[in-house]
Amino acid sequence: MPPTAKPAVSTQNLRLDYGDTQILRGIDLDLPAGQTLALLGPSGCGKTTLLRLVAGLLAPSAGEVRIEDQVVAGPGVFLPPERRGLGMVFQDYALWPHLSVAGNVAFPLEMRRVGRSEIERRVGEALRRVGLEHLAGRSPSALSGGQQQRVAIARAIVAEPRIVLFDEPLSNLDRELRENMVGELAGLIRSLGLTAIYVTHDQSEAFTLADAVAVMDRGRVAQLAAPAALVEQPGSAKIAEFLRLGSLVPMRRAADGWAVDGTGLALAGAPLDAAGETAQVLIPPRALLVRAPEEARLTGEVTALHYRDAAYVASVSLVTGAAPVPLQVTTNSPMRLGERIGLEIISERLRWFPAEANTTP
Repeated sequence: MPPTAKPAVSTQNLRLDYGDTQILRGIDLDLPAGQTLALLGPSGCGKTTLLRLVAGLLAPSAGEVRIEDQVVAGPGVFLPPERRGLGMVFQDYALWPHLSVAGNVAFPLEMRRVGRSEIERRVGEALRRVGLEHLAGRSPSALSGGQQQRVAIARAIVAEPRIVLFDEPLSNLDRELRENMVGELAGLIRSLGLTAIYVTHDQSEAFTLADAVAVMDRGRVAQLAAPAALVEQPGSAKIAEFLRLGSLVPMRRAADGWAVDGTGLALAGAPLDAAGETAQVLIPPRALLVRAPEEARLTGEVTALHYRDAAYVASVSLVTGAAPVPLQVTTNSPMRLGERIGLEIISERLRWFPAEANTTP
């Protein structure tokens, strides 16, 4: 973002407390116009609460929210949702059962007292954008889950907001439909030039949709980065585990470097400033090359196998002569359970972390 550009949405030291319980613990975010930010994390991490504070459905205990450089929540200031100029799409769609598809989409405009001819034009355009213009007269109950979600999206964009908030909008859909919808939604957000905040617990959704992902952990942003940067440079072992980036292996300092704890397996590539006697190393699938057993220094046994994203992902128990080390390997060639394979570790692709309590964010 250029130095003079103002973020479309920003928060500064945003906090929310319920009594003595801290829900959000000081959130600082800047979202440039035209970009999508995904709030990613497990249930209870604070992502939906943060979205509701931006929407105006909750008031913060401290800090402020700015939308296009206007303070909408802060000390002595609180603008209700209808004055923030936002579109919102919820997990449960929130469609009126007694209104038609067109009636649901028209509702925000009727609340703004927009003229009838303008309402008809905008509703028709919004339904065309989501591919439902032919269902304008239907009842929402007659639609599939994916069609109902499209109605909710049309209603969110009909007033032509510059910013749209999404609260796990695809979580009620089955997996195949969800995978199709996330691509469509990403294209729609881009084609309309929207700024979006998207709450999800699904990593694939976040990485498909977002320009930047905020991984949340117990009311804080643990790391904020582009999807590729999160994969290449996770900020902690906890984040690496949550994102399922590979195997986290405990390490112990040895006389000539570092060895896998409980084994004699040495690994190169530890950072020179690694302190202490223990550490953790992330071994992602891309750091492992499969070889014939007779050609490799390391061998492992395939313990599980599944097909994902046009490749085979194998769980391999590395045979070290002591405790087995579980790893994951990606290959284009099928393997058999119990098969012994050779492995080569590419040390430059390892990611080292200081020893820490390794719990999921």
